[in-house]
This record gives sequence, structure tokens and C-alpha cells, in this order.
Amino acid sequence: MATFKSSVLSQLQAELPAMGQAKRAAGAHAYMKGIAAFLGVATPERRSFVREMCKELSPPSSDELGKTARALWKLEHREYQYAANDVISIFAKQCDKSFLADHVEYLITHKSWWDTVDGLGGVAVSPLTVKYPSVSLMRKWNKSDNMWLNRAAIQHQRGRKFDTDIPLLFEFCDYHSDRNEFFIAKAIGWALRDLSRIDNSAVKRFLKDHPNLNWVAVREAKKLGFK
Repeated sequence: MATFKSSVLSQLQAELPAMGQAKRAAGAHAYMKGIAAFLGVATPERRSFVREMCKELSPPSSDELGKTARALWKLEHREYQYAANDVISIFAKQCDKSFLADHVEYLITHKSWWDTVDGLGGVAVSPLTVKYPSVSLMRKWNKSDNMWLNRAAIQHQRGRKFDTDIPLLFEFCDYHSDRNEFFIAKAIGWALRDLSRIDNSAVKRFLKDHPNLNWVAVREAKKLGFK
């Protein structure tokens, strides 16, 4: 009897390669700085296929979902990692309070680059930290030696608008304010830019109190302009 994981893997491995185009694969490989091989499957086509595939599957348990994502993460071509994020998004209601620690942390720290890490932020980290308050886990990630966990933690409140925990956001940004790592500076800038939509003055104060903040973070924080 096929399991959720075996059904997902067999269908994706049977169908995605045929959907790929060599020219698109080469372009994606170059754009992503050679971090992975690509099949050359367009995002709308991949998402459409995954969506239709998942309609025929019984909802998995949280652990089955996590193990399926891990298995897709181990496949060579990047589209399988993107498909894993698609599947997580579709079955997000199945994720329990341990999903972030048990599975997403592993995914963030393997085959890491901004595309998969930010994708996981959108489908798992942001929504699940609302559903299951996870301040202690986010603090752990923020202080980790792994910069991708840092990036996920810094950005985990993006899009919350007036529900943003501003002191927590500033705590995370402040912790990394002396770093010049591009992907961390970018994350800080994006988090501050998001906050500037609802509280310009708070962002102004943060920038004033951190005159040595990396220019990338400052540039991103100011992109919307200040009133």
C-alpha cells in the first residue's frame, strides 16, 4: 500500500522531469549562482501539478509531511525542494506545534540558499509561529551559528502588520546589527521595511540608534521612504 511519502515522491519524480526545459534549467542554474541543478520547470506549471496531485491524497500526519519534505530535499534538482514547500503549504493545517523544530529546522539548514529558506519562511515559519507561539525557538534560531536560521528568525514576523511584536523584532535585529553578512543585512532591512509600513518612527529610532548598521540593511529599511 502506497504511503503519503511514496505517492508524492513517485509522482513528482515521474512527472517533473518531463515538464522541464533545458534552456530554462540553464538560466535558473546561472541565476541561482550554481547552487543546484535544475530541471527547468516553470513555477506556475510545478505548482499546478502539485496542487492537482495533492487533491488525490489523504491528508498526512504532521510527521509524515515533514518526512516527505525531507525526502524531497535529498533529491538532486531544485524543483523538488520547491515542490516540498508547495506540499507543506497545501497541507499546512496538518502541521503540529513540533513541526518547526522537528522538520523545518532541518530543511533550513540543508541545501541552504535564500530561495528555499525564504520559501520555508512563507509556507511554514511565519504561519506556524502565529498558530503556535514559538518565541523560544525563534530566539534559539536567532542566536544560532547557522546564518540561515538567523535569517528565518529575523524575518519570521513579516506581514503581521499591527500584530508585530516590535520589541522582539528589534531584539533580533539588534543582535546582528554589527554583522556585514549580506543575507543577514538584507533580512534586517526587509524586516525593518515591513515595520515601516505601520510605524515609521520606530524604524527611524532604530536606525538612529544603530549608526553602524550595514548599508544594505539601511537601504532596504528606507525603500518605502519616511513620512
